[in-house]
Amino acid sequence: MPAVDAKSRIELNKVQKRLRRDVGSAIADYDMIADGDRVMVCLSGGKDSYAMLSLLHNLQQTAPIHFDLIAVNLDQKQPGFPEHVLPDYLKSLGVPFDIIERDTYSVVKKIIPEGKTTCGLCSRLRRGTLYGYAQDNRITKIALGHHRDDIIETFFLNLFYGGKLKAMPPKLLSDDKKNMVIRPMAYCREKDIARFAQMKAYPIIPCNLCGSQENLQRQAMKVMLQTWDRQFPGRLESIFTGLKNIAPSQLADTDLFDFANLERQVESSFKAGIAVEQAGLEVLMQ
Repeated sequence: MPAVDAKSRIELNKVQKRLRRDVGSAIADYDMIADGDRVMVCLSGGKDSYAMLSLLHNLQQTAPIHFDLIAVNLDQKQPGFPEHVLPDYLKSLGVPFDIIERDTYSVVKKIIPEGKTTCGLCSRLRRGTLYGYAQDNRITKIALGHHRDDIIETFFLNLFYGGKLKAMPPKLLSDDKKNMVIRPMAYCREKDIARFAQMKAYPIIPCNLCGSQENLQRQAMKVMLQTWDRQFPGRLESIFTGLKNIAPSQLADTDLFDFANLERQVESSFKAGIAVEQAGLEVLMQ
């Protein structure tokens, strides 16, 4: 990290404290990390995963429980990928790490036609590789660098394009029931992470597989949310709070709420009310 003046140091400490508080709150609210956990920090080389590693490493030093961290990067053999950057950085931190080498880049380029979105297949291949590594190395928690804005973006993507009220949960059990995924930065704002990463001068590695796909639906969601954040301060906070305060009876999902039996509930309540009134009358007549 480059030398900074006193004012910049104060600003860095302020942002770091806010992010650390948010991470600590998310970990506590969703019981993400327990004593003795072996946490795999998935490090992509982007600002979010760098920040997550830094914040978890910092919390590890002061947490009342003991947990281990191991940073893991998946080298997908993308052309021009600077293989030395992450190992050099992680060695300077003194954090245990491992680099997994899998040529998923060639697979994606072979299967996905030119100009089409590659993120779906790429993420599935990446997830399968990381899940397998976790099983082979006694990993108890897999930490991903998704933040609050990612969660909100995913909510609107599913709402606008999938017809579902669905987002990214802060804690998730994988479909095979073998891996526990956590998102420690679920409460963190992207603009705080971006500022933090800038001040820390992380050696960012851009994704040249999908990073240039500007017409992605997610990018449209990001622009929409950034516009709202500028024009209506507090709106994103309100949306995220809404994701934590769900009233199934006020929606329309018959699998989540028993609308069919409402009449029987009314009848039962009515009969109970009559019984109470009769009991009261009997007491008065005695």
